[in-house]
Amino acid sequence: MNAATAPNLAEAERRASTLALIGFDVDGTLTDGRIYIGPAGEAMKAFSVRDGFGLTLLRRAGIRVAIVTGRESNIVALRAAELGFDAVIQGAHDKAATMRELGERFGVPPAHCGFVGDDWPDLAAMSQAGFGATVAGAPAEIRARAHWVSTLPPGAGAVRELAEFVLRAKGQWDELLVSYGAPPAPGSGTT
Repeated sequence: MNAATAPNLAEAERRASTLALIGFDVDGTLTDGRIYIGPAGEAMKAFSVRDGFGLTLLRRAGIRVAIVTGRESNIVALRAAELGFDAVIQGAHDKAATMRELGERFGVPPAHCGFVGDDWPDLAAMSQAGFGATVAGAPAEIRARAHWVSTLPPGAGAVRELAEFVLRAKGQWDELLVSYGAPPAPGSGTT
């Protein structure tokens, strides 16, 4: 949960600090959950460039990112390729099993895996992960079971907000900021 609503922010930070792999649902997490369907099938999904940059920051920090979604979409495949996801699993009807398989593939134990979802089909994957996260506006049952909840809506900066939380918890935020040309924070010890 975020700092504003977290009953146990220290526990969320501790869990986030160990992450090596994060799985993301797509619809309602990386997008606002709307699917535009035309006469020829799925036509469009909107993705946030800020969320995309957050994913880029996670990857630069050495955290593997994966899409684990129950739907299948060429649009998702294109966006994932553009962002360089480490794995893209579409048509995943058992997201918890898929995350276990990804953890094994990348040599990451469940305690160091995270999962970001937005509704009941994501509960099992969120529950087995060392760090379960969700987005503002997710159903109450999901928010209550998450370690972290964004303040920003899905598809509009929630994943970027998550990336900042995770990277700050890991102590990598300032280093990444400096790598983009920002002067070191006063008293940070970064030169």
